[in-house]
Order: sequence, then C-alpha cells, then structure tokens
Amino acid sequence: MTRVKRGTAGHRRHKKILKLAKGYRGMRSKNYARAREAVLHAGQHAYVDRRKRKRDFRRLWIVRISAASRQHGMTYSQFMAAARQAGVGLDRKALAHLAATDPGAFTAVVEKVRTAAPA
Repeated sequence: MTRVKRGTAGHRRHKKILKLAKGYRGMRSKNYARAREAVLHAGQHAYVDRRKRKRDFRRLWIVRISAASRQHGMTYSQFMAAARQAGVGLDRKALAHLAATDPGAFTAVVEKVRTAAPA
C-alpha cells in the first residue's frame, strides 16, 4: 500500500477556522483548538442575537410610537387599537419612522385615526 499524506485537507480546514477567528484576542486567533472553540461560541451568540435584534427593534418602535402618541393625548394601546379600526395600513416600523423623522405626517395619521375611530 502506498502512503497517503493528508496534510492539505487538514491545513485547509484549520485555515478556514483561523480566518473566521481573525481579530480575536490572544491565542483565540492563533491556536487552532482555542480558535475553533471561540468560533463555535461566537456562532451560537450570532444566531441567538439575530433573533434578539428583531425583538429589540420592535421594542424601540413601540417606545417611539408611544412617546409620539402621548404628545397627541393618546396612549400607545389606544392609538394602535384605533389605527387598526381606522384601517391604517402602516406597521410599527413605518409609524415609528414617521414619529421620529416627520412629526407632521404622524400628526396627520393621528387625526385620521381620531376621526375614523368611534369615541
């Protein structure tokens, strides 16, 4: 039987992990075993935080809509219920953007909601 040297596959695998660990501190970017562990944990955190980001943004939008609607004498829950009844087709992201960047447009939405929603 001829001897098989398996160096290139291992080198490729190690290089891939070390490339992902670039920028990590100390041995975590130099030593393959430590880098592999660090990359695996970083991947787990990245996966979880991609889902967390969606929650965080929704909370931010709610805070912005709440603050803007209170300036017009409505609570967040009153505003959202009235907006749903009035058939306002804007989602929380769009409403928060209006509240933060274009108060005049948000005021127009509030007036539309007030007139369409039953008292």
